[in-house]
Amino acid sequence: MADEEDETGFDEEGDDGFGVVDVGHGRRKRLFSKELRCMMYGFGDDQNPYTESVDILEDLVIEFITEMTHKAMSIGRQGRVQVEDIVFLIRKDPRKFARVKDLLTMNEELKRARKAFDEANYGS
Repeated sequence: MADEEDETGFDEEGDDGFGVVDVGHGRRKRLFSKELRCMMYGFGDDQNPYTESVDILEDLVIEFITEMTHKAMSIGRQGRVQVEDIVFLIRKDPRKFARVKDLLTMNEELKRARKAFDEANYGS
């Protein structure tokens, strides 16, 4: 009876196919558990947080990513997600917008540094 309840709950959570990988027999493989545990510890939680807490956070992260992806696919080029679409969606949230801008700037700097390093080592 308990197995039936677990499997029913799993179907409701994993109905959109995002974030949960079925590995058989009602078990599921979580995609971000390790990273979330580290983030939770970094923000002051116990070094080994409760699995239930990590699972709830992971469900929230998966839901956020899924919603943002669906919204991004509906704007811009249909069926494609581009960086500009994500930036457009978060433009009204100053903290997220600033973080994305920082990450994009850092990504460009890393690309330039790698290119300069490759040119210096291997010549053009």
